[in-house]
Amino acid sequence: FSHLQKKRRAATARRQHLKSAMLQLAATEIEREAAAKEVEKQNYLAEHCPPLSLPGSMQELQELCKKLHAKIESVDEERYDTEVKLQKTTKELEDLSQKLFDLRGKFKRPPLRRVRMSADAMLRALLGSKHKVCMDLRANLKQVKKEDTEKEKDLRDVGDWRKNIEEKSGMEGRKKMFEAGE
Repeated sequence: FSHLQKKRRAATARRQHLKSAMLQLAATEIEREAAAKEVEKQNYLAEHCPPLSLPGSMQELQELCKKLHAKIESVDEERYDTEVKLQKTTKELEDLSQKLFDLRGKFKRPPLRRVRMSADAMLRALLGSKHKVCMDLRANLKQVKKEDTEKEKDLRDVGDWRKNIEEKSGMEGRKKMFEAGE
């Protein structure tokens, strides 16, 4: 019993050690990714944003402000244009989807009904005037004449079944059957 407990403790200790090792690796990986992102951010800013140089005189400062305002206005105009284009395309999309919905609603398909057609009528419908084959299946069947057999004659001769039962009922009927058997 104690041997099993020792194995379980060793297994849990191994699991905890592996878990802590994985957490340490993940933490170092996260730190590396954060450092790489920071370096990438610095490179992007160095490329796209020149260092700010503030002029010393008031007139140069006003010119810088005018340039910045002109850039802001051009960016706002572009943003406005793209918003208008987006609104226009979304409205067109909604109109087209509404038209499509209306068309689906107008032409509602009626439920199909079964139509009884002969084979000839089906072939005429499918082939049109080209149809020359006659599909009258009953015309091609053989005709068989019935032959009168002895059993059928006996059945006809028996006649009404009620008469036979009345004749066989009672003591006289049994006497006849007994005599017929001899």
